[in-house]
Amino acid sequence: MAFEADVDGFKIMVDTEPELGGKNYGPPAKKLTLVSLAGCTGMDVISILRKMKMEPDYFNVSVEGELTEEHPKYYYKIHIIYELKGKEIEREKVEKAVNLSRDRYCGVNALLRFGAEITHEIRINA
Repeated sequence: MAFEADVDGFKIMVDTEPELGGKNYGPPAKKLTLVSLAGCTGMDVISILRKMKMEPDYFNVSVEGELTEEHPKYYYKIHIIYELKGKEIEREKVEKAVNLSRDRYCGVNALLRFGAEITHEIRINA
């Protein structure tokens, strides 16, 4: 069940859980969809914030998804959590960056929103 993917020279192992015949050599393919979304929107948001002259001390994006019960199982609900820390973090600018990523720049979000409800929250800690 394990496969090695080559993405522009970067090797990624893809597998599945032992109860589905895998050996846990890598993450399941569907979970990599969530990783792709986190990476896409994360890079957008931090790039936009830098253009706004705001550099957080800490920035993290996590994504949670709910799968359908029936096959083909896919994420029908996705929730993105943006966590930022820093003294000069302005919520309005973060919200603008997140919205620009969602509405204009993140191609992964654009693709997934055809089949999933995508929500987000922003957590700011000084």
